[in-house]
Amino acid sequence: MSDWAGIVWLVVLLAFNAFFVGSEFAVISARRSQIEPLADKGSRAAKTALWAMEHATLMLATCQLGITICSLLILNVSEPAIHHLLAVPLGLTGWGEAAVDVAAFIVALVVVSYLHVVFGEMVPKNLAFSLPDRAVLVLATPLKWVSQLFYPIIVTLNWIANHTVRLFRVEPKDEATSTYTLDEVATIVATSRIEGVLDDVSGTVAAVVEFTDKKAKDVAVPLGDLVTLPESATPDDVERAVVRHGFSRYVIVDDEGQPVGYVHLKDILREAEPADGSAGARRASEPIKAKRIHLMVPVSETTDLEDALALMRRSSRHLAQVRDGQGRTTAVLFLEDIIEELVGEVHDATRRTPR
Repeated sequence: MSDWAGIVWLVVLLAFNAFFVGSEFAVISARRSQIEPLADKGSRAAKTALWAMEHATLMLATCQLGITICSLLILNVSEPAIHHLLAVPLGLTGWGEAAVDVAAFIVALVVVSYLHVVFGEMVPKNLAFSLPDRAVLVLATPLKWVSQLFYPIIVTLNWIANHTVRLFRVEPKDEATSTYTLDEVATIVATSRIEGVLDDVSGTVAAVVEFTDKKAKDVAVPLGDLVTLPESATPDDVERAVVRHGFSRYVIVDDEGQPVGYVHLKDILREAEPADGSAGARRASEPIKAKRIHLMVPVSETTDLEDALALMRRSSRHLAQVRDGQGRTTAVLFLEDIIEELVGEVHDATRRTPR
């Protein structure tokens, strides 16, 4: 083989090495959340990319085999060619044959190593890291072809590697991890806000992460802090409470101060709505009827806030009784307070704001 043919093979082998390096990092770094929608739309490249991500160890074995073969061939094919090409100009220096051979070998080794590291390793790696989703769509299909071409060899190498890993009591995985724990998501959100890539001025995104970690007792209002009305309360009493406190819902308590339900302002207005003036006056001064008092959903103090929200939505209730381990009611959970954990403060339309 001529010296210039060796240079051509150097370029070709560097390209193949770059392909395997880029494919390796693309398969690991690509996000399923970005590829799956494309696959659902019928993209063959996306479907192949998902297959590659689901068989990550097989793909990595293919990449490692390709990188190893290319690296060995690069040195064996290109070094002699560059060595011979450099021998002529170095011979004009008047050095001895041994000195020329050593100098040509060192220069060839440095040049080949530089080209291999920069163009065969670092450039494709950085491209795959910067554009993993686009890279895996381009590289997954040819990588799958190579894996099928050398399937027996690759499967054997992968089997040996997996059993070696099991000797260390580690179970190998076929698919790259594409899910995150709650703590990892919280860290991602915090880091993204610091780096300026996530605009969360209202704090909603951070609140959603923290929301899933809270219990009913963390948001519920203790009984001693509630504005309550007795069972004997009348629509007039509710009206006065609205004028004084501005809330639209009030907890009804029995003689022992335990919640028995709650009333909403609109229900009281219906109750006191007169067929004629005198009837309305009588209804407004009579105790609220039991059918107008809404029962509250019972939840435990340790109930996850998202579970309490789901229960209240299914029951169409805005308030829930929060009970301790002995079944005693210790607080009341308001739907409004749960929503505020997600979106910030929610103002009751009937509540008066202090001036």
